Amino acid sequence: MPAVKRLVLADCHLGQRPGDVEEMERLLGCAAAAGVGEVIYLGDACQYLIGMAKFWTSSVRRILGAWSRARAAGLRLVLVEGNRDFFLDEPDLASRVDFGGRCYEFVAGRLRYRLIHGDRINRRDLQYLFWATVSKSRIARQWARLLPQAVAVRIVRSVEARLADTNFRFRYRMPTEALQRAAELAWSEGVDVVLWGHFHAAWEHGREERLAMVVPAWLATRHAILVAEDGTRQWVDAGLTPDGSISTMP
Repeated sequence: MPAVKRLVLADCHLGQRPGDVEEMERLLGCAAAAGVGEVIYLGDACQYLIGMAKFWTSSVRRILGAWSRARAAGLRLVLVEGNRDFFLDEPDLASRVDFGGRCYEFVAGRLRYRLIHGDRINRRDLQYLFWATVSKSRIARQWARLLPQAVAVRIVRSVEARLADTNFRFRYRMPTEALQRAAELAWSEGVDVVLWGHFHAAWEHGREERLAMVVPAWLATRHAILVAEDGTRQWVDAGLTPDGSISTMP
């Protein structure tokens, strides 16, 4: 790709709070007006997103409409798979975005960026790792394809209702040692900057010119990272105004 500005948003959980889809539409409009070429959702863009259209609730369809208008305005849309995202490569969804997958990389200036949601960082969480493997397996995909639409929508609405009661800000414990190990591994592979989401709070770890960072949840902060064409980055608020108020955990 040619050099472009990129906006990175983590854990938006769109569809959870009243008005959040409209806020995202305004943000996408600001991005297009500011010359952003690519918007990257660093996992869990929606409260729940499954790649098959029969699972899409009204809130998901409104979000997809906003994304379609953003793409028509020239923005590329990238979805990094989060723990609430399933089968992003299914044709129904894949035709509406420019990329959907577990890992996304780009080069800006002389820096190589790698973006992964981060939900599988903690290798000691065997229960979650088992759930993630089973729920996103080939068998689970086939089962989802066979579900009648009415049943599929009821399941998603039921899950959304339960998830809405979760206190996301305090749900996750930052596995700093695992994050540091993952950062060192990525750096050894030639990556300069690693970005994760999932943990909802800002955290960073650096060595010389290399950096690993957890991007805080847009759901709670309305902050994102703007990566310039030369690879430099800055925190921005909902209007894409630079904002240095984000503090990171050591």
